[in-house]
Parts: sequence; C-alpha cells; structure tokens
Amino acid sequence: MVTPPIRLLAVDIDGTLLNPQFQISDADLAALRRANQEGVEVVVVTGRRHTFALPIVRQLEFDLWLISSNGAITRSLSGETFHRDLLPAETGRKLCIAMREFRGNAVLTFDTEGKGAVVLESMSNELTGSIQRWLEKNLAFIDFVIPLENALTTDPVQAMFCGRIEPMHQALTAIANSGIEKQITVLRTEYPVRDLSIVDVLNQGCSKGHALERWAKYRGIPREQVMAIGDNYNDIEMLAFAGLPFIMGNASEELRGRGWAVTLPNDQNGVAAAIERVLWGSRVGV
Repeated sequence: MVTPPIRLLAVDIDGTLLNPQFQISDADLAALRRANQEGVEVVVVTGRRHTFALPIVRQLEFDLWLISSNGAITRSLSGETFHRDLLPAETGRKLCIAMREFRGNAVLTFDTEGKGAVVLESMSNELTGSIQRWLEKNLAFIDFVIPLENALTTDPVQAMFCGRIEPMHQALTAIANSGIEKQITVLRTEYPVRDLSIVDVLNQGCSKGHALERWAKYRGIPREQVMAIGDNYNDIEMLAFAGLPFIMGNASEELRGRGWAVTLPNDQNGVAAAIERVLWGSRVGV
C-alpha cells in the first residue's frame, strides 16, 4: 500500500513534541525541519496560550503558524492573526457563577500581552499543587480579581479548571449540568502520572480539529493530505479530521484503542518515527 503524500502536518506540543524532560529531542527537530524543507507545511496545534507556546515553537527555526488555546487562536510567529474564536463574556460570567464550588481551580485567559492575560482569584492550594510550574512561568502575565467574573470586561479566550483528576471529573459533571453546556465546548487534558487534569471551556464549536480544518481549507489542502500527531483527549477532534492521524505511544490505552496509527512514545522520538514512516517509508519502531 502506497502512503499518500501529505502537504500539512499538525503537531501537538505537550506529551507529543516535548519529551518527559519538557524538551524537543534532536531527532524530532531534525524530522520536522526536513519535512519543512521538503515542502510540507508544519503547523503546531496546542492547548497552550500563544505566548506560552512561542519559546517551544521557535526552536524549530523555521517560519510557521501556531494554533493555540485548543483552537481559539490561529496566529503566525510574527504576530499576524488569521482567526480568533473567543468565549463570549456573558457566557463566561454564567460559567463562573455556576462553578462557584471550583473557583479555587479556575483560571481565565485573555488574548492580550502582559499582566492580565491570565486571571485567577488567588494562588490556591488546588492550583499551585497541580500547575505550579505553569504558574511560575506565567507569573508576569497573572492578575488577581475577586470575584473572578469581574475580570470579564472583554471576551476571554477561555476558562480553565485545573486540579487532580478526580475533582476535575466532578467539575466536568458540574459543567454538564450548568445550563450553558450547549453554548460551550469542553475539552479535557489528563496526565495520570502527574495526577493532573485540565478542563478547558471554549466557545461553542471551538477545538483543535475545527481550527485545523479551517486552516487546511484556507490553504486548499484536502484532509487526505493532512497528517496530525497528538497524545491526549483534547487532540481527538484534530486526529479525527486528519487523513493520517497518529497517536503517541505514551497516550492512554483508551486513546490508543481508537484505531489510529500508534507511533513511539514521546521519550523515544515518536514524532520523528511517525514522520519518517509517512514521508520516507521507515517503519522502525512504529
């Protein structure tokens, strides 16, 4: 069977492009650079904020577009915006009120630079115990507002609830019963080894998959020529859209059992292995 050529390659960051040491391996860098040199457009698709993703993406050392905040923002490395899909402020207020029990886990993000891009009520134990490293790296962008909904003077990019997996499963149930569940998209990211779950609440219809589809259509690329590599639940829509989806070997058994091709884990150059299989016919370890 001849593998069809690809024109667009979408790659997730955390758990995919980054290894357990939060670095990009030399092999993965080399494979992405070679793909770019051979005419494949690479787009990085992440749950991270645009600014927080930039230091990672710039390591690739070639120009590309970045789909961030789980599909809410599509922007070039130079700052040119292609699309924004923001959460209406009124919907955000309703969410904050409905999720009072989880205020200690709640974060709002805004499409702005500097202080106020990330807003929370306090450095609660629920947050610092789960995403301390993220909070430390974003400290210059954090503002504190009580109550949280008072920060919603403009439309946010998203709301996030972060914490241990079991409480965040309870948060998912609360959102499903909030009365606004039909006005929003809810995506989750889980890291069982760290007992960490991130629940993202975005505008209705917003996801990595929708953003990638929009970009592919703009570029005139059919889904059959789109390849995507991901590892987590928030990658499902992106993988479902791609004609050539690859799930990382470090993904949960549930995700690896969906019938998508499985590449090596992120500590064994899984991104490079998938690219080499599709572009250059290598099947080593895949």
